[in-house]
Amino acid sequence: MNKDRIEGSVEQAKGKIKETAGKLTGDAKLETEGKTQKTAGKVRNAIGGMKDAVKDAVED
Repeated sequence: MNKDRIEGSVEQAKGKIKETAGKLTGDAKLETEGKTQKTAGKVRNAIGGMKDAVKDAVED
């Protein structure tokens, strides 16, 4: 597990919180911001996964 995967997971969690808060308060902007942040976290997590896969392949 590398830094990108950890930070990606944190961004996903923060995005989910913003999305939920936006839904509860009726704030469409906050909800959209949360969805965007959550997606960015997923992308970063995937990049970290690819880095781990490359590192494992090079080590073998």
